[in-house]
Parts: sequence; C-alpha cells; structure tokens
Amino acid sequence: MDDPLRWILGGLLGILLIVGACTAVVRALGLVGELLWRYGRLVVGVTRRRTPEFETIPRHRPEDEPEPAYRVYLFGPAARDLRQIVTLGARMWGRAVGDRFRTLGEERLTQAREPGALKMAHALALGAGLGLGAVLALPPLLFLLALHGAVVLLLYGAARLLAAVLRGLDRGVLALKGLRRGVLCPHCYLWVPYPSYACPRPECRRRHGDIRPGRYGIVRRRCACGQRMPTLLILMRRRNRLAAFCTHAHCGKPLNRDAGHARETALPLVGGRAAGKTQLMAAMLMALESGAVAGGTGLRLADEESAANYRVLREVLAQKGHTRATQRVLARAHSAVLGKGRSERLVHLFDAAGEHFAKGEDTDALRYVRAARTVVFVLDPLAVEETWRLLDDTGGPGGPGVDRTLASTDRPDTVFGNASQTVARLGAPGDRPRLAVAVTKTDLLAGRGVLPDRLDDSAAARTWLCEVLGLGNLVQAMELEFGEVRYFFTASVTDEEDAVDASIPPFVAWCLERAA
Repeated sequence: MDDPLRWILGGLLGILLIVGACTAVVRALGLVGELLWRYGRLVVGVTRRRTPEFETIPRHRPEDEPEPAYRVYLFGPAARDLRQIVTLGARMWGRAVGDRFRTLGEERLTQAREPGALKMAHALALGAGLGLGAVLALPPLLFLLALHGAVVLLLYGAARLLAAVLRGLDRGVLALKGLRRGVLCPHCYLWVPYPSYACPRPECRRRHGDIRPGRYGIVRRRCACGQRMPTLLILMRRRNRLAAFCTHAHCGKPLNRDAGHARETALPLVGGRAAGKTQLMAAMLMALESGAVAGGTGLRLADEESAANYRVLREVLAQKGHTRATQRVLARAHSAVLGKGRSERLVHLFDAAGEHFAKGEDTDALRYVRAARTVVFVLDPLAVEETWRLLDDTGGPGGPGVDRTLASTDRPDTVFGNASQTVARLGAPGDRPRLAVAVTKTDLLAGRGVLPDRLDDSAAARTWLCEVLGLGNLVQAMELEFGEVRYFFTASVTDEEDAVDASIPPFVAWCLERAA
C-alpha cells in the first residue's frame, strides 16, 4: 500500500511543480510583454507626444542658444530624448515590477482569509514568475535602448557629414564666384568671411550669425519665431534673398542684397581734395548705365542709397555743376550690379575724401585697398604749377576761362606718396594691384595748346606728364609701386544728348578688365 500512495503523492507533487513552473513562466512572459509595451509607450511619449510627464530634462530653447533658432533634432534633442528614455525607463521598470509584487501580495496574502497550501504555492509561483520576468525583460530593454542609441549616433554622423558636404558645396560656389575671402562690406571696407542674415519675417528680423548647414538646420533652419530660412546661398533666389549684414563688431551694417550671389570688384578712387574724384565716379556710372563700356551689359544700382546718390550725381554732372566735397568720414561705397544671370558682377566704387590722402595719418582708415586689384589715381593737372605757366604762355594770365579755384589744393606727388604707403601696408602681401591714372579736367584744357595731339594713348599721356608737367619722379614712383600702370586723359562731362565724354568708356573698361 505504501508504494502506490508514494507514487500518487509523487505524481501530484510533480504535477504541482509543472503547473507552478508553467504559471511562473506565463507570468514572467506576461510581465516581459507588459514592460516592452510600456517601453514602446514611453518612447512615443518622449519623442512624439512630449507632454510634461515625459520630460525630465529642459528642452533646447532658442533663447538659450547662441543663435536665435531651433536645433535640428539630431543635434541635441535626440540625445536629450535618449537620456530621458534611460531615466524614465529605469523608473518605469522599477515601478511596474514593484506594482505587480504589491498587487500580488494584496491579492494572495492579505485578502485571502484561508490561504492554504495550494494558494500559498500559487502565490509563490506567481512571485517567482514576476522575478523571472523582471530579469528576463532587462536584455530586450537594454537591446532596444542600445539600438536606439546606435541609430541616433549613426544618423547624427550622417547629418554631420551631409552638413559638411553642403558647407563645402557652398564654399565651392563662392570660390567659383571669386569670393574666397568672403563678401565686401561697403561701409567698413573689410572682407566678411560669411555674412549674418536677418529673419525674413518683418515682425521678427532676428539676426542669425551663421546660417550655414549645421546644428540649426541642414537645408533649412527654423527661426525662434517659427519662420523657415534657407541655409545655403544656392537656395536663395532673387525673390527670397535674405537681408545680409556685416559681422565685424565695429560695423554690423547691411550689405548689398547681391552680396554672395555675384562676383565682387572693389574700385577705389584716390586723389586730393577737389581733384575730380566724385565727378569721375559719376561719369563712370553713367558710362556703365548706358552700356557704353565694352560688352554693353548695362548696370543696376545695388541698393537704395547708391541709387539715391547716383541720381544726385547724374543731375549735377548733366548741369555742368560741381559736386560737393566728399565727407571726411569714410563714405559708403557706391555699389552697382553689372550683367545679368550668371555673369553678374557686383562693383563697389569707393570715393574717399581728399583729406585722407593729403595727410598721412588719415590713410590708415582707407581699408578698402585690401580688396582692390585695381586702384584709380585721380590726377588734377590744375594742381601742378607748370600747367598754369603753360596756360599763361598760351592764353594770358590764368588762361582765359579757367578758374583757378577749380584746382585741387593738394599736389599729386604728395597725395600719391601717402596713398602708396597705405596700399603697400594694407594690400595683400606679394600682390601688387594695377593703377589707372586718370588725368582729369581735360575739358578745361582742351583747345588751349596745353594737351598733346592724341588723348587716347597711354604712352602719350605718360610722356606729357613727364616732359611737359615735370612729373617724371611721380611717374617713376607709380610704376615702381604698382604692377601695371595705364594713363588716361578723362573729361567728366556730358554732351547735349546726356552722353558721357568719349574718354570715359575705355577708361572704365580697362579698370574693370581684371579688377575682380
């Protein structure tokens, strides 16, 4: 009798163990599934819903950034979300497992009046299952977390690589346009490696220091106000170009709308007081506007200030008047766009006051020579005493009809000496710019037996300056300091049809030939 009973009891015990093990396994799998489901909800809550219960780390706000823009998700927010998932996931695991054990204790131990052996065994099986499930859930949870981190890291690396490629493409486009040093500020005369841009929304206008692809946007960035902005110059069409600004701390003024979208040429006019620089610049702009320069592309004033100044200069020149003296402070460049489409070129004409050249200490302010490949030296022959002696010999004291007050008060050799020192000190090392010598006011000397027979020949102009006016030393200094020197007789006047003098177009064409 003992043997059958022993077999029966052993069989019942085995069944109980199998049932308990199955119960534990089922409960463990249930807990694993529950934890994985909770983890999925947690990921969705952190990355998509973003409600307060899913936030443990403050968000990246534009107000706290060096740029007034939202970060791209992969450049900060993705790592923030991953950290929050780690923190909230650990809390979720501990809370879920603790709640299940607490519920088990309340249901199986405290609420049961007569627990009995079977109920106690069932409770122990469930407890073992909960413990097993809590442990078994860790590997898949850690795997999902590691997979999430690997995906974020991989996408972050891909985004960094794409941003670097696009930045290189942007630099390549600028290099093709001859803008390796950046764009030129018409106010402070310095190269700007990359401008800052204002938000296009009128009620915002926040300035973004560097809009190129990076942490705030790959192809487009989002301003703090929510406005989308392009990050590449090649994405800025004429209708949606952003307002650009100089990034130098002492300046910060607006640049031309065409800055960065066209080749740039700096053409400074150097000369003494009342030498005729401003009149010459007005005549040059008129020649470009009429398309009289070789190529006949015409011009478009690049900004409102340049257009307003040009209208005044044109009226004064047409009325045979005299423009007022240029202000002693650094004047804004007169900017114009030549050509159309891909052949566009942004030309900056700089007309500094003659006082900057008459006194050597002021030439430090003439920073535009850093950007110049061609310099125009405006030489007033009336500022040379030999001219007046010739006029006296050919037409009486002072020359008939020539007002001595029209002469510059600064000798050309003095002005050139100060200016050449500035060019040598501020110019690019090893790069000697070209020099265009514009002999002005020839309309006042024409027909008086003072000028040579040919006014369109550089060699004749050079000979006249050396042998007639006695400026041989000045000519030698010019040719020593500059890489190439060309001499022009110019007359900043217009005829009855409002056309500039024939001496201006070839002069302008040579200045712009290799000035870019």
